[in-house]
Amino acid sequence: MSSALAKTALLKAISQLGEEEKPRGSNWGIPVEIYLARVKINFPASWCMAFVYWAFDESAIQLNIENPLIQTGGVLHAWNLAKADHAVKTPQEGDIFIMDFGNGTGHTGIVKGVSDTHIDTVEGNTNDTGGREGCEVCLRSRNIKSIKGYLRY
Repeated sequence: MSSALAKTALLKAISQLGEEEKPRGSNWGIPVEIYLARVKINFPASWCMAFVYWAFDESAIQLNIENPLIQTGGVLHAWNLAKADHAVKTPQEGDIFIMDFGNGTGHTGIVKGVSDTHIDTVEGNTNDTGGREGCEVCLRSRNIKSIKGYLRY
């Protein structure tokens, strides 16, 4: 069963569907600047992890609890620092999925639903074709085999 924090973070992430970079392709503009600022990045940068952190941070504030996530914009940095305590193999709603493309590049988002072969997700810095360097917050479907692991908070 997902925690209250994970459920609330998923709802926060869903509330951002359709939000995008301004101008498109810039990794900048409101609300992207707000997501990045939450992880202390004040310049255009890949923002999928910042988006996830923002959703959990907003939810922690709402629930009056401390945000347990690592404050980072780096997907694999978050994975490497948190996995011992929070890594799980079987996804559930509200988990953070981690993708590893090699050479230090990754992608992340929040699990919205799970089937036998796919997870439905809410992701920032993606697009309708599923790119890891997109320009908006979208719903996506990912093959479970493409996922490195999941973080559960």
